[in-house]
Amino acid sequence: MKVNVHDPRGEELAQVLTRATAVLAQVPSPRVDAELLAAHLLYDGSRSRLQHAALMGERLTPEQVAEYEALVTRRACREPLQHITGSAPFYRLELAVGPGVFVPRPETELLVEEALKVLAARANSAPRTDPATGQLRIVDLCTGSGAIAAVIKSELPNVQVFAVELSEDAIPYTRKNLEPLGVHLVQGDALTALPELAGTFDAVLSNPPYIPPANVPADPEAALHDPDMALYGGGEDGMQMPSAIAARAFELLTPGGLFIMEHDDTQEDAVAELLARVGFEGYYPVRDLNNRPRHSVGYKPRPLEPLD
Repeated sequence: MKVNVHDPRGEELAQVLTRATAVLAQVPSPRVDAELLAAHLLYDGSRSRLQHAALMGERLTPEQVAEYEALVTRRACREPLQHITGSAPFYRLELAVGPGVFVPRPETELLVEEALKVLAARANSAPRTDPATGQLRIVDLCTGSGAIAAVIKSELPNVQVFAVELSEDAIPYTRKNLEPLGVHLVQGDALTALPELAGTFDAVLSNPPYIPPANVPADPEAALHDPDMALYGGGEDGMQMPSAIAARAFELLTPGGLFIMEHDDTQEDAVAELLARVGFEGYYPVRDLNNRPRHSVGYKPRPLEPLD
């Protein structure tokens, strides 16, 4: 939509933004959200262009103001900003999101960074899992929007990437994000998918549902709009789904394969015990910027070399 720059009957963009910021006083970042919504509507998502236009005294028509204020009202009711704009930033990508799909979080970028660090080194070494193509083979279980798989494929284009998602509501977004990248998307249960490739993956990555049922998210955006099946892990401690994912990861991995899983910062000890019980070795946690353990890493053991 074009801004009507010199319409004397219009209202200054700066005034509209100030009013919107006041309406959004209860959201965590009122001014930022006000600007992002206006940028989405008027400037193809460019916040810098919006800010320049406001400084230059540009004006909006009454129709533009009404359309913008409708978006602001939705955000004031705590509809996620990403649902309104239809996109969410993640690592170096913009991902399609909307109702029915989990909005990727910044903390999951730490999982991606750790995986890239390990996989980039492995991509330059032999042997490969797939002898026909010479490619490393990676799978993202409970992929949701496809965030993890999309970044891995974007950063390591020669790696063979699979992604598994069950939700009918999420799949349209997953497909939109992954198919252009050449990721192999499987709609199905992460606990049973890809049986024909069991034992062949160099890495299994997962951000499964893990929240204990008593720990309902405080933010209405998550509590009311993120799908329950993407949030709650099952059981009193939320560990039912993480436990099942860890067991399935062990089955899917080749010896020496990498497993990284996101979890709640209260579950570090439970996950460490889980990985040891399943059979993983080389365990270590990945901590966020606040030193909270948010991901755990383990490796499937290699067979012992026979003694001469």
